[in-house]
Amino acid sequence: MDNQKNEHIQLTRNQKLVLTSSSLGFGLENMDVLFLSFTMSSIIASLHVSAGAAGLIGTITNWGMLLGGVLFGMLGDRFGRVKTFTYTIFVFALATALMSIANNITSIYIFRFIAGIGAGGEYGLGITLIAEAFPKKELGRMSSIASIGGQVGAVAAAIIAAFVIPSLGWHALYLFGLLPIILVFFVRRHIKESAEFLRVKENRKITIIHAIKKYMFADLGTAWTSIGLMIMTTVQIAGYFGLMNWLPSIVEQQSHLSVKGSSLWMISTIIGMSIGMMTFGTIFDKMGPRLSFGIFLLASAVLVYALAYAHSIGLLLIIGAVVGFFSNGMHGGYGAIVSRIYPTEVRSSANNIIVGVGRAVGGMSSLVIGLIMERYSLIVVMLFLSILYLISFTVMMTLPGLKNFDQSSSK
Repeated sequence: MDNQKNEHIQLTRNQKLVLTSSSLGFGLENMDVLFLSFTMSSIIASLHVSAGAAGLIGTITNWGMLLGGVLFGMLGDRFGRVKTFTYTIFVFALATALMSIANNITSIYIFRFIAGIGAGGEYGLGITLIAEAFPKKELGRMSSIASIGGQVGAVAAAIIAAFVIPSLGWHALYLFGLLPIILVFFVRRHIKESAEFLRVKENRKITIIHAIKKYMFADLGTAWTSIGLMIMTTVQIAGYFGLMNWLPSIVEQQSHLSVKGSSLWMISTIIGMSIGMMTFGTIFDKMGPRLSFGIFLLASAVLVYALAYAHSIGLLLIIGAVVGFFSNGMHGGYGAIVSRIYPTEVRSSANNIIVGVGRAVGGMSSLVIGLIMERYSLIVVMLFLSILYLISFTVMMTLPGLKNFDQSSSK
């Protein structure tokens, strides 16, 4: 028992670097999402575009993430997670810098698509490195810790936006996204490939494409597990991107708050998310995915309605934290499931394909919510999200891969 405790506390240098680099990467990705969120109303006003056209920005970003995720996931399985993970950040940096000079909606679409390509490999490669650096029994907690690190980027975005947008305008905000990239690059240069991956790479007998077919779509059971996980990540991304891209605008309209006021609300929501992630990761490692996801999905389906009835800043802060706790507490769990179900040969590809499809489809929620807001009330938006969470719960309960997961976890 004492040995287990020491194992949990005393991380190796490489484990620390893996956690740090993954957290920084997730942080940059979340910072970018929140930058778009806080600049959305300014883009609409300055470029005179509709809410639907603005909502398409997030959707296009996620299409880029699908392309980048598939590409960098396969490169990660073929040539190495570390090598791929180290250099994808520069594609993202270039596109972020270009956003600072974007002056029409077409250029924004193009730059956001490129940013998506660069960011597309972050989650899958980061989670894969964590999966191969830590024991399986700790994967839920470690992936959640990395995801919490990602929320630091979101908090930083909220704080920076509160001061930069009113004084320097929305273009200047994107230049701040360049600052952490040098740090990320130097941290990643010192990470080592896992012995598990090097052994698989040395003995590889089939191509990555054939390995994906073999391990992800070999029969009806594995195919439904892969497709079902795509549906679940679609719902997760739909809830997260849809809410995060539009909530500052919703809060400003509903409660007549300034950007600084909505930033405070976002920070409380993010704090709730972070606490939810640690709670979820602990339940996941001890009880398995079906119980942990079941609790959080059903709670999200119910509690999302509370946002429509909060009309004071105090109530918004509390409700935002509670909704964030459940709706995004599950974030690290998807990578933990994928990394446990799929073998080393396709782990990076599987993570990025499943999450990439979720982003591409779920990212359309930004567009859908924008259109709903133009025609209906806020309660219809919440009904849309609630139905999605219930669909995810239903799918999750039918996945054969998760039943096998629970059985193996209990042994």
